[in-house]
Amino acid sequence: MYSTQVARHVNAPRPAVYRALLDADAIAKWRVPVGMSSHVHEFDPREGGRFRVSLTYDLPVGTGKSGPHTDTFHGHFMKLVPNEQVVEVLEFESADPALRSVMTMTTTLTDVDGGTDVLIVHEGIPDDVPVADSETGTRMALANLAQLVEAREGSPGVD
Repeated sequence: MYSTQVARHVNAPRPAVYRALLDADAIAKWRVPVGMSSHVHEFDPREGGRFRVSLTYDLPVGTGKSGPHTDTFHGHFMKLVPNEQVVEVLEFESADPALRSVMTMTTTLTDVDGGTDVLIVHEGIPDDVPVADSETGTRMALANLAQLVEAREGSPGVD
């Protein structure tokens, strides 16, 4: 198992970013890498609340961890610090024991330069998930998050 850290600056205030971390509709839009679509099956944004999400490759070329073209994960919110931090415990739904480790994802928000720095730390990622894939997927998701919250906040520089 290994850990990763990926950060991104978002031109929106922390409360706006935090709301997007705990909104099922927002999650469906931003927490999905390019080339995939998402479906939020369950989402209860409170400490101890459960969630379940599937990410499916748009084209049948990607290999999923839970099915031929799908990655499904479930978990719960372990800690919520309003406008500062979200800690999630999650696990892939997979028949392959090498992909079923329990992971922790900590998202920390910090005020910087009129916006928010977002740091995502993943711990306990299964060794069978390539590091580059994990980091690239997180970067794509953070780019989607930035686009979503910047557009909602009417921030300059949004494409």
